[in-house]
Amino acid sequence: MEGVLFASPYLIIFGVFLLLPLLIGGYMSLFDWNALAPAESTFIGLDNYARLLADEQFQNALFNTAYFAVLTVPSILLVGLGLALGVNRDIKGQGFLRAIFFSPYILTVSVAAILWTDLYSTQYGVINYYLGMVMSNPPQWLQSRLFAMPAIALTTVWWLVGFSFVILLSARQSVPEYLYEAAKLDGAGTWRQFRDVTVPQMRGAIFFVIVINLIWAFQVYGQPYVMTAGGPGQATETLVMYLYQAAFNQRSFGYASAIGYVLTAILVGVSIANYYLLGGDNE
Repeated sequence: MEGVLFASPYLIIFGVFLLLPLLIGGYMSLFDWNALAPAESTFIGLDNYARLLADEQFQNALFNTAYFAVLTVPSILLVGLGLALGVNRDIKGQGFLRAIFFSPYILTVSVAAILWTDLYSTQYGVINYYLGMVMSNPPQWLQSRLFAMPAIALTTVWWLVGFSFVILLSARQSVPEYLYEAAKLDGAGTWRQFRDVTVPQMRGAIFFVIVINLIWAFQVYGQPYVMTAGGPGQATETLVMYLYQAAFNQRSFGYASAIGYVLTAILVGVSIANYYLLGGDNE
């Protein structure tokens, strides 16, 4: 009873701000919802979910979101791990390097997106200025269907890698050094130490970084909204952007709720799959 009493503030907040909206959203997804007169909403069952299967714009948004996740999640993990292992070495200026690597993460999404939009600019951007010295026709990054999403992904990696870097650095510093000494006595080189000691010992942190970045990737909205507004030609429109458009531009709140539930199901499924692939038996 005392435990419930102590946990009650969190349980109340969880129920009011998380569980209740989740249940209301599920209820709305079964209706052709009338936001001005909810009592006049028409029950349509699973029609909103059936509509998703034939909605090409939804399929495009789902593909774009998955493509963004493929571009960003492995990159953030590898770059963050590389930075963590590098800073963990006995080098000068460790504190300064940690601050530098983490500093982009403190920026808001709008600041990071506007900064990189200027860098990608075809008129005055620094990137194309230097590319113009070695090639006659530098890419039009944010105006190209081919390069727009990779450009947004690069922005996201630069912006978010600091968080993963801190988590992975903390995990690396918690690995007992005697394990590396024992590995050296067994004749293990740098690669074997990394494979047989570092990765297994950091498995929990790696799993956390992958899952949290997958969740962020599938919820991406700010970067493509600010940098491309979903263009060119819906090449960077994501699931959350389409959900927002369905709800507040088309006023299809029931359909938007169905999109939200599908997104939630995807995130839960991906997290469970990652748990069994990476997180299980993490002793």
